[in-house]
Amino acid sequence: VTQIKTAETDGYSAVQVTFGVRRASRVNKAAAGHLAKAGVEAGHVFKEFRVDTDRLASLKAGDVVGVDIFAVGQKVDVSGVSIGKGYAGTIKRHNFASGRATHGNSRSHNVPGSIGMAQDPGRVFPGKRMTGHLGAANTTVQNLEVVRVDVERGLLLVKGGVPGHDGADVVVRPAVKAGN
Repeated sequence: VTQIKTAETDGYSAVQVTFGVRRASRVNKAAAGHLAKAGVEAGHVFKEFRVDTDRLASLKAGDVVGVDIFAVGQKVDVSGVSIGKGYAGTIKRHNFASGRATHGNSRSHNVPGSIGMAQDPGRVFPGKRMTGHLGAANTTVQNLEVVRVDVERGLLLVKGGVPGHDGADVVVRPAVKAGN
């Protein structure tokens, strides 16, 4: 925990944390002063989480928040940056159907088809699904179940797909739509 934000000083209540490892020589002076004030070693990411005022009272700068805050069977939401796929066509990017392979089809097997109407409106509407960059975007997978919590090794095992490549940073929160 690097900073406790309260409604009186900051206008809202939240806790700021850092995680990962970063060499001290790679930290700018503003961040180094901020970390020294909290008495925390440099991490490579700062994240902020909104917390109720009553839960905030039990935290202070310098505390370590581990995986033991989660329980087996609990539903969680996992956020991260999805794996980048580069420039992709409409079939891969938006699940469009491809054209027929034969039976009169000539040079239009993988094209999206019409992208608009006629002289009226005379333009392509914003948001039209087209080819473009796929992946490498912030995404959240909801309602994953916590299978095991290994406090000694700092591991949280969840059932399901987690966004991002191997070793990528993810944020795990209690599920918003857990149901019960």
